[in-house]
Amino acid sequence: MARTVGTTVRGIRTPIINKGDDPVKIVVDSVIASMASEKFDLRDRDVIGITESFVARAQGNYATLEDITRDVRSKFSGEIAVVFPILSRNRFSLVLKGIAMGVPKVYLFLKYPSDEMGNPLMDIEKMYEAGINPYTDVLDEQRYRKLFGENVPHPFTGIDYVSYYKEVAQNGNIEIILANNPTAALDYAEEILTADVHTRHRTKRILKAAGAKKVYGLDDLLTKPVNGSGYNPEFGLLGSNKATETSVKLFPRDCKKVVDQVQKAILERTGKHVEVLIYGDGAFKDPRCKIWELADPVVSPGYTDGLRGTPSEIKIKYIADNDLEGLDGSKKEEAIKERIKQKGKQLVGRDEALGTTPRQLTDLLGSLCDLTSGSGDKGTPIVLVQGYFDDYAKE
Repeated sequence: MARTVGTTVRGIRTPIINKGDDPVKIVVDSVIASMASEKFDLRDRDVIGITESFVARAQGNYATLEDITRDVRSKFSGEIAVVFPILSRNRFSLVLKGIAMGVPKVYLFLKYPSDEMGNPLMDIEKMYEAGINPYTDVLDEQRYRKLFGENVPHPFTGIDYVSYYKEVAQNGNIEIILANNPTAALDYAEEILTADVHTRHRTKRILKAAGAKKVYGLDDLLTKPVNGSGYNPEFGLLGSNKATETSVKLFPRDCKKVVDQVQKAILERTGKHVEVLIYGDGAFKDPRCKIWELADPVVSPGYTDGLRGTPSEIKIKYIADNDLEGLDGSKKEEAIKERIKQKGKQLVGRDEALGTTPRQLTDLLGSLCDLTSGSGDKGTPIVLVQGYFDDYAKE
């Protein structure tokens, strides 16, 4: 019988993981237990996805407010400007509180009409009606309130982030300014902390070129242990989440080592060579509110070597409607399968690949895994993807 199923995705339940647990053993045991329970087999090139929080929790990769404060004090000597954070209680509120505890004053610069993730601070039509030029105009809080009101709720959370971020500091040392040119911060402070995620390298370059006395980013904080804290040598505080009222969970470390160990253990126990990745936020955008999901610095901080690169696919419907227009039924099917078998690896720019939009495999698979596991109460921090590398020609 001809094959009737292509890619399948399973969210796999695991025990609640705690500091000191062996993530490799739990992943492997959970996948094999699921195979027995659900009556399926592994195949070569199946993909096992592991949530980043699963690994970070096992590592105990946490830091407290005091740890953040201590590192901020080690890097800055006076008032600072914090530039372009994302609007997120989960991602930034506790980090901001730790920063504010470490310096005399924080000038907090927010991008408008929305942050880099698309979280809005104002209605863009009202902004243009008010004659505001987002490329040049700098708005203090008084002007912002006069133009847009005393409460500007986020469309999803209902939070007014200007009020929320200002009230984070217990001693009231946060002043908020809205601007899109990072050099505007130099009118307020000589020492700058960049808080943007994907634009951070450019923001740092601009500020250094404009003469900032000191420029650090969130990726420069907690890059090594502070008083025994967790840390991330590559991303620092980027990718962190609120854990408790006084601590954050950091992005996991040593991810390449973890995925390689899972791959090896699966091979030893099943004889199958699988690919493995650790994933965080998916790389997708909400079509209604235009909010981009990817608040982590990368979709996947660690993956096995077989997940490098991009897909190389032809567009079946394009081939069917053009090159094989005169064929019908089984003849067309067999011709399409033959074209797939002969397609080669370099398809970028060729008509037969029109519309396939190749992206990094880890971004595609990480997004698929993130949508499967979700961020709430599904309880499936492991995702098994089967048949992802198969095509129409494979039976």
